[in-house]
Amino acid sequence: MTTMADKRADLAGPGVSTYAEVAKVLPSGYRSILTPRQTMHALYEAKRYIEDGLARELNLMLVQVPLIVSRESGVNDMLDRDGSRTPVEFPAGLGLDEPIHAQIVQAATKWKRVALRQFGFEAGEGLNTDMRAVRKDYFLDHDHSAYVDQWDWEKAITAADRNLDFLKASVRGIWRVLTGAERHVQALYPQLADPRYPSLPEELHFVHAEEILEMYPDLPRKQRETRILQDHPAVFIVGIGYPLADGLPHEMRAADYDDWITDTSAATGKPTHGLNGDILVWNPVTGRRHELSSMGIRVTKETLRAQMEMAGLESDLALPYHQAILKDEIPLSIGGGIGQSRTYMLLLRKAHLGEVSVTVWPDELKRICAEKDIHVLE
Repeated sequence: MTTMADKRADLAGPGVSTYAEVAKVLPSGYRSILTPRQTMHALYEAKRYIEDGLARELNLMLVQVPLIVSRESGVNDMLDRDGSRTPVEFPAGLGLDEPIHAQIVQAATKWKRVALRQFGFEAGEGLNTDMRAVRKDYFLDHDHSAYVDQWDWEKAITAADRNLDFLKASVRGIWRVLTGAERHVQALYPQLADPRYPSLPEELHFVHAEEILEMYPDLPRKQRETRILQDHPAVFIVGIGYPLADGLPHEMRAADYDDWITDTSAATGKPTHGLNGDILVWNPVTGRRHELSSMGIRVTKETLRAQMEMAGLESDLALPYHQAILKDEIPLSIGGGIGQSRTYMLLLRKAHLGEVSVTVWPDELKRICAEKDIHVLE
């Protein structure tokens, strides 16, 4: 029987947790459909298709994005609100009396919102980035890496857009791009349309985190997600970060970008909160849940203050990024991150992130992969 301790442990973060478990997770009898060279060709075809599609569906343009930010700016993404995942930090600036306290980004979530002002975007316009990041505090398994690549996008909106209908319309636009990308790579490489691996459904199923808890009250969060994906192989889970009926959030979320506190009961007809969510799909190659995107309507000055107080992080409100929100100096916005390697892994029928991206992996994991005929790039 699942206990509250089990549910709390499930919030600890991504990753399978032990390599004995990873060995069980990775499929047996696997053989890549594409060669490494074909994989790179298909990957970049998908990349171009998706970047063009996001520009079309969400009215975005590609802009440059930082790999390094200063600690004092407060724009680095802390990923969640328990402080467990800290950025790589180092002094920068030879010859300076006081070196810059530089950090490698964990995501460009906060930077993007400030960048909307920098590039002069008006409501209805936005930016997309080819973002690279380092997340050193992840357990490295088949779909979690210390090296992260995302399409980190952000779009200026009006106060009238801050509702569930607008959020869902944006998600549907992204979904049209992802399903179109799948058709595109399958046209180039018909062998990817393997009957063992069903294509993505045309329609995405929307469900609130509170509803999933009602369906499976005794299951931890990851198991709830796995269970609902048996009935709906592609879902958008709305409302991630606010405590649910069992007293725990569906998953921890940082308090200073997505709005997870806004009451949406009038729209749903039940006690619900949050204007954010995740796209998850069933991965037929790994036989597991597979997260593609996390996104949401961003905080206002009121919801920022409320969420920071709830998280016990009021002192961070003095940082430049937070002050810009509190002083209405940057636009209201919606934004998110779409995992690039995660998406390629799914569309190209791969069992491991290391087949589509080059990074560091533990020797133990590489040994397990080799035994299962999974060849990671080095």
